[in-house]
Amino acid sequence: MTSQVSSPTGQTDGADGTDEAGEAVVGEQRGAPAPQPLEKEVRRLDRVIIRFAGDSGDGMQLTGDRFTSETATFGNDLSTLPNFPAEIRAPAGTLPGVSSFQLHFADHDILTPGDAPDVLVAMNPAALKANIGDVPRGAEIIVNTDEFTKRPMAKVGYETSPLEDGSLEAYQVHPVPLTTLTLEALKEFGLPRKEAERSKNMFALGLLSWMYHRPTEGTERFLRAKFAKKPQIAEANVAAFRAGWNFGETTEDFAVSYEVAPATKAFAAGTYRSISGNLALSYGLIAAGRQADLPLYLGSYPITPASDILHELSKHKNFGVRTFQAEDEIAAIGAALGAAFGGQLGVTTTSGPGVALKSETIGLAVSLELPLLVVAIQRGGPSTGLPTKTEQADLLQAMYGRNGEAPVPIVAPRTPADCFDAALDAARIAVTYRTPVFLLSDGYLANGSEPWRIPEIDELPDLRVQFATGPNHELADGTEVFWPYKRDPHTLARPWAVPGTPGLEHRIGGIEKQDGTGNISYDPANHDFMVRTRQAKIDGISVPDLEVDDPAQAKTLVLGWGSTYGPITAAVRRLRTAGIPIAQAHLRHLNPFPRNLGEILGRYEKVVVPEMNLGQLTTLLRAKYLVDAHSYNQVNGMPFKAEQLAEALKEAIND
Repeated sequence: MTSQVSSPTGQTDGADGTDEAGEAVVGEQRGAPAPQPLEKEVRRLDRVIIRFAGDSGDGMQLTGDRFTSETATFGNDLSTLPNFPAEIRAPAGTLPGVSSFQLHFADHDILTPGDAPDVLVAMNPAALKANIGDVPRGAEIIVNTDEFTKRPMAKVGYETSPLEDGSLEAYQVHPVPLTTLTLEALKEFGLPRKEAERSKNMFALGLLSWMYHRPTEGTERFLRAKFAKKPQIAEANVAAFRAGWNFGETTEDFAVSYEVAPATKAFAAGTYRSISGNLALSYGLIAAGRQADLPLYLGSYPITPASDILHELSKHKNFGVRTFQAEDEIAAIGAALGAAFGGQLGVTTTSGPGVALKSETIGLAVSLELPLLVVAIQRGGPSTGLPTKTEQADLLQAMYGRNGEAPVPIVAPRTPADCFDAALDAARIAVTYRTPVFLLSDGYLANGSEPWRIPEIDELPDLRVQFATGPNHELADGTEVFWPYKRDPHTLARPWAVPGTPGLEHRIGGIEKQDGTGNISYDPANHDFMVRTRQAKIDGISVPDLEVDDPAQAKTLVLGWGSTYGPITAAVRRLRTAGIPIAQAHLRHLNPFPRNLGEILGRYEKVVVPEMNLGQLTTLLRAKYLVDAHSYNQVNGMPFKAEQLAEALKEAIND
């Protein structure tokens, strides 16, 4: 079968660079004759890992995002790992200023963005030095030679050029003067040199798009839409993109291009799109509001890596979404809780430092027993920590980070696409049990992306709720009154009374309430009863039993939560392929735990818990189930690598 590949001119040609008549098809550069193509080998691969790296101002995230979008359009399975500095404009040419974007795509089901890149695109010496340690021998390195001059190399400690001193002999190095070629391609546009240089990332994107037969029409449409108000800039970027494609087609340095077939067998039938975790979470919140038939209100203060949710939800007023960018974290959650009191689906988004500021109001929501979604996108800490790096170190904060006995359910998505379903699940718990709920994602999921099957409306859960409409209690004298803390016997949820409803006037606040009446109470016995009742309500939340993948009746279980799912599953696959039995389970619900978790833990001789913290889930498991769970930890701001986990699990099994 011959794959169909789109050329930069919008034509469709075969994988060998010819049209159906066998004539050569080459994208034309504006104002220049089409270069004569060379006959080049096309190799088929089952997967590829590409990393784009450069200064934070070089557009590496945009480049990676566009390559990802076209890869999704082509039909490959994919997983991405953006990695960028916390500074808005980090120091140019320095190691701390390097921004990278890694994409793993394949013709089969994959789970991680890959351990090591097969291809590194290095836009300057800093990008090369910062990433070369991850590049395996024999991999391809595309280097922008224009940047390898004395001063940029000196900034990162290169005394001699690595392109000339033999230090890169173990790799397939492609020296490409990206800046010079871009400037040459854009001569006719008359742009200032600095402006024209900014398009070199599109030249690199065009080159890689040729190299891996990616579709191109989507990128050209994107560029023209992005720069619609600056058509000259738009056409310049398109020209640079086409020039990069043409360079790959005509240069002798790239004698081989590659095909990675669509992953048709990896996907169930349906309509798919590439989606990041934060975007999937945003769509999940919108869907939750619609399925609950409630207006969605977001009270938020911008904070990395959660800000994208505020940006996205602000675009969807047509779905009954209202967003409020508050002056601080406390005001943001206060507004969201006020919206919940008013009968809306209240949401607040933040990260660990923001959770610390919101903790008092989360405790108030526990006391008021109102539905509220607290979306926490974890990042490296403590304090400001590593704002753009990932971590799982806020689990205990979500579990216990409030004064008094203030239990809160915790839901954790496992992949970027799963953030959609996790948002719906968190909303279900919040509105059914009248409680704040933590939705605990992290930076790896938030910024990473993968294919997502768009669900049908009838596949979504019915989240509609019944508001209180009248009196619910009869006094001894026959008078009917409204008791705001009279509970549903099954869920222990109190009634949700919309302010202004006649006859439902009641008192709210953070001081302890009397059971039933909701009046202020300092009675010790009543406080004991209310504390235990609130805990019982959380303990009684209905969550699915934990499923275990154990085809060989293994003696060791690897248990994970959140974003460790991909690396753990990839590591488990490697071990099983090598004939080593191991069982796997992954938690979505961390409070309450699934009912069968204790029984499952008791089946295995060893339980290993990989976490991007110092053992927080392990601590909870040991305390609750008295199981000797072993923790495997990493807190370097990056996700686990599959090979690293496979070796650690192998050692644990053999220990």
